[in-house]
This record gives sequence, structure tokens and C-alpha cells, in this order.
Amino acid sequence: MEASDLEAAHGLSVAVHWPHRPTDWQAAFNLGSGIVAERDGEIVGTALSWNWGPKHATLGLVIVDPRCQGRRIGIRLMQDLLRRLEGRTILLHATAEGRGLYERLGFVRTGEVRQHQGVAQSAPLVALHEGRRLRPAGQKDLATLTQLDAKARGMPREALIAELLATADTVVLDQDGAACGFAMLRRFGRGLIIGPVVAPDAEGAQALIAHLVGLSAGRFVRIDIDFDSGLAEWLESLGLLRVDAPTEMMRGPVPAPVAGVRRYALVTQALG
Repeated sequence: MEASDLEAAHGLSVAVHWPHRPTDWQAAFNLGSGIVAERDGEIVGTALSWNWGPKHATLGLVIVDPRCQGRRIGIRLMQDLLRRLEGRTILLHATAEGRGLYERLGFVRTGEVRQHQGVAQSAPLVALHEGRRLRPAGQKDLATLTQLDAKARGMPREALIAELLATADTVVLDQDGAACGFAMLRRFGRGLIIGPVVAPDAEGAQALIAHLVGLSAGRFVRIDIDFDSGLAEWLESLGLLRVDAPTEMMRGPVPAPVAGVRRYALVTQALG
């Protein structure tokens, strides 16, 4: 994939009713690399990947033109990307339609995601335990936020966190003066997206999300949460209804969790 392919790639995402804007494609492409499938000079398929450190990668934006589905284009795109990523643990989020393909390629289910979205309602602030407070993030927080993200996601994603910190509204959860969680809000798709959300517990995650929802009241907001987070019912009370349930899948050794911090919401389904 080259930068000149992005207009056609965006057209494919429109054809399959994905919400990505041209600027969302550009941001994803800037952080990773991809391949395209062509037929008679026309792009009919895309697949992108992002390398995180020497051992990990995520894979996404795998799209085949609806007019060309059923011709093994998707599996050929995947096989080519997987050859390039050999030796890495690879994370992706599968639609119901794509899960069978990924299982045949050696991916196994490691979790479930719930996509919530809607016009956000005003969110009551969440009371925090003594010693905790929310504050805006600054560039001086980059190293700490990168470490928290790596512990929660199991992959070192400094370039991603640096890019998001430069463009997103970011709020930090402090415990006794030390950062223990954070959440980001930025433009994406039909409106705004909240993610990633990293916190030590559900109370911290709710406080971070409620703050950002409060900034977004009356606007279209999306958040993709870990199903095991226990936040689904609470999010629906804020007007963010469940609309999809992708499957988290990995190929390779699954990163071991780090006690004391966890991921509550993704950056995007493509980036993880």
C-alpha cells in the first residue's frame, strides 16, 4: 500500500459501511504498513499491520470489495501479511464473518469486545477514593502513559501513544500523585471515540470515561470496551448502546497480564 492508495481504500470502507474518514485512514497508514489487492488496475482489497517492538503486532482494516468476495482475496491478503509478521504475536479483532478465516490461519479466541455508540448524555461524575484525582495530561506524561499502556495491552506502543497524546484530549488518573490510569478522546468516524482507557479498576475507568463523556454530551460518541470490564450496562445508561460484538483473536504466545492495571477500552478495533 502506498499513500496514493488511500482514497481507494477509503472507498472500500464506505462500500462495506465502515465509518472511517479519509483522515482516519491516513492516521492508520502513518503508523503502519499495508498491502492492496488489484483487479484490472482497480484496488479491490486492503490489509494493514502495525509492529509494536520486536515481538508484537496488530492487524486490521482487512477489506474486500463486496463485488469480489468469495474469490479468496481475503485469505491471500492475510497470508501475505502473516509472512511479513512471522515470529510475532499478532492481535486482531474479527467480525462474525471473518472469524472462520482467521481460525484457519491459526488465530485463537482470547476475548470479546463490545462496541457501544450513540449520542452521549451528560454523565454524573464518579466519586473517587481518597488519594485519587483526575487531571489533564501533558507531554511530560508520555513515558508514564506508554508504560501503563504496555502493561495493560502487553505490547510496547510508544509511537501510537505519542501520536494520540499530540492530538487527543487526554485525562490522567492519579493515585497519591502518581499516574495509574488514563483515557483519550478524539475525532474518529461519525463523531468522537473514547480510547484507549487504562485503569487500575472499574471505578477508575468509570471516572475517566464519565469525564470524557461529559465533555462530549450531545455529540456522537463511540467506545469499544473489553466485554469482561463490566461497563456495558453503565455505558448504556449514558446513551452509548451496544451495536457490535467483535472477537479478540491472537496468533502466537498471548502476552501475560500485569497486576494492578488493565485495558478497559481499545484505541480502535484495528489498532487494538
